[in-house]
Amino acid sequence: MKLKVYADRMSQPSRAVLIFCKVNGIEFEEVKVDISKRQQLTPEYKEINPMGKVPAIVDGRFKLFESHAILRYLACAFPGVPDHWYPADLFKRAKINSVLDWHHSNLRHGAVTYVVNTVLGPPMGQQANPQAAAEADKLLSASLSKIESFWLKGNSKFLAGGLQPSIADLSLVCEITELEVLDVEDRIRILGPYKKVQQWIESTRSATSPHFDEVHNILFKAKAKFQEQRCLVSMLPRYGGCAAVVVLLASVVNVVAAAAVLVKVASYVDEA
Repeated sequence: MKLKVYADRMSQPSRAVLIFCKVNGIEFEEVKVDISKRQQLTPEYKEINPMGKVPAIVDGRFKLFESHAILRYLACAFPGVPDHWYPADLFKRAKINSVLDWHHSNLRHGAVTYVVNTVLGPPMGQQANPQAAAEADKLLSASLSKIESFWLKGNSKFLAGGLQPSIADLSLVCEITELEVLDVEDRIRILGPYKKVQQWIESTRSATSPHFDEVHNILFKAKAKFQEQRCLVSMLPRYGGCAAVVVLLASVVNVVAAAAVLVKVASYVDEA
């Protein structure tokens, strides 16, 4: 029976699992769980994942949720998956596990909280929490600094120290890619100081091409909508008038729709 992957591509962990399957030629059926329609909370889906989050998989009679657990399973269960993704070497595997466990309460928490409290919440009418955003900004910067100085120390190209990516690289890079929805200047402020991190992101993206960009296409479309809205807002003082307001409102409708999906996804994607 073909593997089934239950996912929403607006979810960072879902994207990591989908990219892994595609890169490694794992035959699977992608089953969309539309979080914007709360499909993850239906009784049918909760039979697969009682936690009501994405992603999840069904392999024959075996059901599994939590993206890191899924990635570990896929790397071990499917013949032909290259060893570099989750090495048989106990020491290398332990290092990858330590990165994945660290990610849970550091990079992921900082990135999600910051994006929700700066970009996604306000278009939905949710009051931004400046204190939460400031704290998340510090955690995000500290996490990127730790990746730069520790996980990528020396000439390490990837987190486990090898020349090819592991499941840890894929999971963390998918997380950082969520920052694409930020204002360009803000994204540069956050990522700019970390040259090794930037190179690592590009190396992981290149190693998983063309599937990385294909799976992230939905996020890049949301990014374009946010950029369009920012551009229109900046034009209002120059042109003003009812016409400009009408154009802005039309744009905001699209931005709110995109933000609504991303905010819901932030609440219902797995935490590891």
